[in-house]
Amino acid sequence: MPAGYSQASAADAAAIAALRGGDEEAFTRLVNQHHAALRRIARLYVSSSAVVDEVVQETWLAVIQGIWAFQGRSSLRTWILRILINRAKTRALRERRTVPFADAGAAEPSGAGEALDFELGGQRGQEDGPGSRLLDPGPSPEATILTREASSHLRAAIEALPANQRTVITMRDLEGYSSEDVCNVLGLTETNQRVILHRARTSVRARVTAYFREE
Repeated sequence: MPAGYSQASAADAAAIAALRGGDEEAFTRLVNQHHAALRRIARLYVSSSAVVDEVVQETWLAVIQGIWAFQGRSSLRTWILRILINRAKTRALRERRTVPFADAGAAEPSGAGEALDFELGGQRGQEDGPGSRLLDPGPSPEATILTREASSHLRAAIEALPANQRTVITMRDLEGYSSEDVCNVLGLTETNQRVILHRARTSVRARVTAYFREE
């Protein structure tokens, strides 16, 4: 692997070389791999699907234009996500919808590493996309309905969070990004990332648990 690619994987290095060589199939594979996640994360910052599409399109254009400057100090996915968030923040500023990350404090609460994990219809939730803890628990129609309802409440609970918590929990628990990726992309310390994530998970878990109790 070339010098400077300390964080990029061998697969990243191969993809970078292909992109620099003008390989359209490599670019298509990259888009297919990340496009949906980029749209979901962009939606955290901007107010309409049309603007989301513009931000994501701008991101892919920036990837093509900037691939020669990428030095592999982070993973390719992290680099792409950083481009997306920078552009989404710029657009959000125009809409006056951005909320800066508040200082989460220095103390790390206990249980900060506990990912969202719910019992759905008597079975443990599994993944509903990378990193998520929610999936169809089985073929039972009743369980399927329950899972869909719980998923709806889960996403509503996430939408109700403050902007910083909503972004961190979406990246960690719904999109499957590592804590290192989140810190690098959002400019957070590891401690602050863990505190923000803990608060987000606690709020979401309380809201979803209340839903099950009402049932």
